Amino acid sequence: MSSTDPISTLSQYRYIKLETLKRNGVGVATPVWFTIDGSKINVVTRSQTGKVKRLRNNPNVRIAPCGMRGQLKGQWYSGKAFLANQEELDTALNLRKQKYGIRARLAGIFSRTKGQLTGINISFD
Repeated sequence: MSSTDPISTLSQYRYIKLETLKRNGVGVATPVWFTIDGSKINVVTRSQTGKVKRLRNNPNVRIAPCGMRGQLKGQWYSGKAFLANQEELDTALNLRKQKYGIRARLAGIFSRTKGQLTGINISFD
């Protein structure tokens, strides 16, 4: 696969695999929903998830398009991830609602035990 612009490549997919790094440098990859806001990728998750905890220690991430169960469908892209402020989270939630519809609302109901909604912004090197 060619190393084209990650935004235009990823815009064709519904899921990405988000790889965050443990303190020992070992990557942990999770399939997640995502949206695109300009030149960055947004992921909405919960504050008590492992990926948020790992991002607090290391902002380096890799993402790749994948299927619902995490099967890779393209190349990996390296980036930096930062926790979103409230305005960025609100934008990400609106974009997610547009892209995923009722499924986004249902997912929110089933993940409430994992803390508050949190946004992750990913930009590319």
